[in-house]
Amino acid sequence: QVQVVESGGGLVQAGGSLTLSCAASGSSFSLNTMGWYRQAPGKQREWVATIRSGGTTDYADSVKGRFTISRDNAKNTLYLQMNSLKPEDTAVYYCKADRPTWVRSYWGQGTQVTVSS
Repeated sequence: QVQVVESGGGLVQAGGSLTLSCAASGSSFSLNTMGWYRQAPGKQREWVATIRSGGTTDYADSVKGRFTISRDNAKNTLYLQMNSLKPEDTAVYYCKADRPTWVRSYWGQGTQVTVSS
């Protein structure tokens, strides 16, 4: 069983910055593919960014150039640095842990990010 816990959400003005963290339990965190997703009110959950075990990253077009995903394998922690925030970034942000050998993914409970205009 893997536990995933997000933190760092809050209220920020448009143009501001925020850093989210995601702590994942279990061994060999470095082998995980980790991702950030978000869900705005009334909308489906959408993918934001992914970082693989080798360190390669991908971003949704809506956040490319503004958000940076990173990981600290020594701390079993994933990060999402969010800059130039826009009101449309307002959502609950979720962290997901995956590994090819797992039969399921593990999600956190989410952390609220609210960007005021």
